Amino acid sequence: MTRTDLQPVAFPTERTCPFNPPPKLTELRDEHPVSRLAYPDGTDGWLVTGYAAARAVLNDPRFSSRGEHRRMAVGEGAPGPTRPGVFIFMDPPEHSRFRKLFTGEFTVRRTRNLEPKVERITADRIAAMREIGPPVDLVREFALPIPSLVICELLGVPYEDHAFFQRHSETMLDYDRSMDEVVEAFQLMAEFLTRLVRLKRERPQDDLLSRVAASDLTDEEAAGSAMLVLTAGHETTAKMLGLGTYLLLSRPEQLALLRKDPSLIDGAVEEMLRYLSIVQFGIIRGATQDVELEGRRIRAGEVVTVALSAANRDGDAFQDPDALDLTRSAGRHLGFGYGVHQCVGQQLARVEMRVAFGQLIREFPGLHLAAARDEIETTHLSSMYGVRRLPVGW
Repeated sequence: MTRTDLQPVAFPTERTCPFNPPPKLTELRDEHPVSRLAYPDGTDGWLVTGYAAARAVLNDPRFSSRGEHRRMAVGEGAPGPTRPGVFIFMDPPEHSRFRKLFTGEFTVRRTRNLEPKVERITADRIAAMREIGPPVDLVREFALPIPSLVICELLGVPYEDHAFFQRHSETMLDYDRSMDEVVEAFQLMAEFLTRLVRLKRERPQDDLLSRVAASDLTDEEAAGSAMLVLTAGHETTAKMLGLGTYLLLSRPEQLALLRKDPSLIDGAVEEMLRYLSIVQFGIIRGATQDVELEGRRIRAGEVVTVALSAANRDGDAFQDPDALDLTRSAGRHLGFGYGVHQCVGQQLARVEMRVAFGQLIREFPGLHLAAARDEIETTHLSSMYGVRRLPVGW
């Protein structure tokens, strides 16, 4: 490399393989796991690409998650509005007040109890694929509907509104969209959920949104929290199911291991979370005081972007990190983040992926791509990385 680590650089986005982080991002990690980053708004901050440094930032209360620190690492314009109740943009103790409403809903035990429902929904989608017949767009018929149906049932959102949620959650996370489109999507989602929260207060049911509505949150706070869980729970799992299937079909030797021994599925899900790291533009934090990190002084007020995709391929944390190995123990990955803001719904996501990948592999032993690889488009400018369509046959 000809640059020095003190020269701010733009966040690397150019991939040469759909499953690997941008090569320039991993070069930065190998030379300087904490380096300078030039944000599109003209400010300079820091880019963290090493595994140890990433964990240190995400677990250090001196790095704040509050909305005023938000920056767009990629793309133009300012971040979308921060709405009341969206607790990923809060610090403790305010963050704890909101998060505790959801932690009890997503424990290992409670999400395991949801497994029969996830199995039923997955079986229905597989039956729908058979009825349509090959080739089928797996994203449209399988990857998107499964988490959408699960999270809508969990929250108590009518399924007839699922297309509305898919459309607007994609818009909110797509860096190709204009700021006007993003703001409109946020506004429409907020208005719908606020009406639904008020309905749940009047006529509560046995669902998560009714329990949140019964708390001391305002209508706007309850709707904001619900929007966060709904979009995060839907978009991330959908992207993992689509991109993960593409990965398995591109690594037949690893897929064969999983077919031969289905008990590998738990570890396989963790390895795919590590390997793909779909949060592609990182997690943002703001330093509230001067902090020394890997020999660098990060000053109070400076913004830090933690690149999970580079950290999860760090050779200091994982042996042979660029190899997909479904038999490895990858449980220390940062695919769900780390620290107090680690994904609250991660156990549900694990259940969905374990069931969906397991049934898909078992029911379609001849599953294969039904398009050339250069025809498979990725969401390269979306904060959640994945494939837009995945034509498959069987």
